[in-house]
Amino acid sequence: MKKYDYLIVGAGLFGAVFAHEARKAGRKCLVIDRRDSTGGNIRCESIEGINVHKYGAHIFHTDKKEVWKYVTRLVEMNRFTNSPVANFNGRLYNLPFNMNTFYQLWGTRTPAEAEEMLKKQRAEYASIECPANFEEQALKLCGRDIYETLIKGYTEKQWGRPARELPAEIIKRVPVRMTFDNNYFNDQYQGIPEGGYNRLIDALLEGTETILQLDFFSRRDELCSLADKIVFTGRIDKYFDYRAGRLEYRSLRFDTKVIDTPNFQGNAVVNYTSADVPYTRIIEHKHFEYGTQPKTVITYEYPATWSEGLEPYYPVNNERNNAIAAEYRQMARSMGNVIFGGRLGQYAYFDMDDTVDEALKLAEKEMGN
Repeated sequence: MKKYDYLIVGAGLFGAVFAHEARKAGRKCLVIDRRDSTGGNIRCESIEGINVHKYGAHIFHTDKKEVWKYVTRLVEMNRFTNSPVANFNGRLYNLPFNMNTFYQLWGTRTPAEAEEMLKKQRAEYASIECPANFEEQALKLCGRDIYETLIKGYTEKQWGRPARELPAEIIKRVPVRMTFDNNYFNDQYQGIPEGGYNRLIDALLEGTETILQLDFFSRRDELCSLADKIVFTGRIDKYFDYRAGRLEYRSLRFDTKVIDTPNFQGNAVVNYTSADVPYTRIIEHKHFEYGTQPKTVITYEYPATWSEGLEPYYPVNNERNNAIAAEYRQMARSMGNVIFGGRLGQYAYFDMDDTVDEALKLAEKEMGN
């Protein structure tokens, strides 16, 4: 008999939710992670008494009532509302695109005035019937002012290539609100765990055997022999030894500083949308939890070209990568005892609520067997 029912590779949100459900169902699990801490990319680090989001800003938001109830049974959530600000050449604009943004851009004061300006802006590109790239699609959707001020530079930094070289399907629509509402998300539920995300992960993994600083690939055969099934949340292409080719990712670099002031920018997230600023945003972590500490901690977030040894944050969902990923998913379906989950295991962009939902569905399917 195997020692464990499940070997869960990756102590991030997907693996932790699955482990929690499996343990409740009486299954024995071993969770491993190559990092020296649990939580994956939602891990927090306490600096100056502030919960710092080590791997970028994470705001839990969902329209899925059952997912919200699931999370709030484990931790208390605060009432944080994501209302980012964009800085373009020193001028500030509210996001998402709403009546505040239009007033800042054009001085419009009513929805009718804003609609008229948008209509004029779009009319210039009405002749583009089939946009050939991201830039043409964005111009057709929102016109020149919004595109050049708030979209173009940010997007080119994020993806590391000119907008004219990006596929049009990346931007299928531009959300526009004719209200003075700066809430970035339309979801009904939103917040941050009180005390940080570590509390959520600790609650999920409580009672489950966890080994850190253990690379699955360094002891693959030995580890696979320990469990009846494997839940793998790492890179699917690496699991299959790149047989169908290497998938592309985008990475991030973070520069975190302690500032001897109680308030640096007055907001949790400020995006920098001009191309000549190398970072995409500055995060001021204390504002996620309404901190009153005498100092503050900020993080400059820089997009980076991914290479081996860096963290793969975002899948690059272009035609080439989607075709390769489809081949790996076909291989995965033939694996009787290995299940692939999470962003890297499924090569898909998941928000946190999607990750929880996917892990719960998998656990329900597995525990029903």
